[in-house]
Amino acid sequence: MTNFTRRALALSLFLAFVVFMVFPVCAQTQTKAPSEKVNINTASLVELQNLPQIGPKIAQRILDYRKQNGSFKKIEELMKVKGIGEKVFNRLKELIVVGPEPQAK
Repeated sequence: MTNFTRRALALSLFLAFVVFMVFPVCAQTQTKAPSEKVNINTASLVELQNLPQIGPKIAQRILDYRKQNGSFKKIEELMKVKGIGEKVFNRLKELIVVGPEPQAK
């Protein structure tokens, strides 16, 4: 086997490794989005974590905020929770509600 062939084989194996090891990690980090709107006044810790950019810590802060302050009156109040600024809220606002979702007529 020539030196060129060995290098080409090594490069091919390296690229195969990268594709099979890195691609699944990238697929897992893509934005998660729930199939229907999440009521932030009744959602569980797990349901809140299904929202984009909401991990276990922020989900727990939402539950703690609800416990200390009562139900959210408007979805914009979610920005009072530490870790949820305007950018995060803008990604969430189409995915959350504070009461029953409006019925389509």
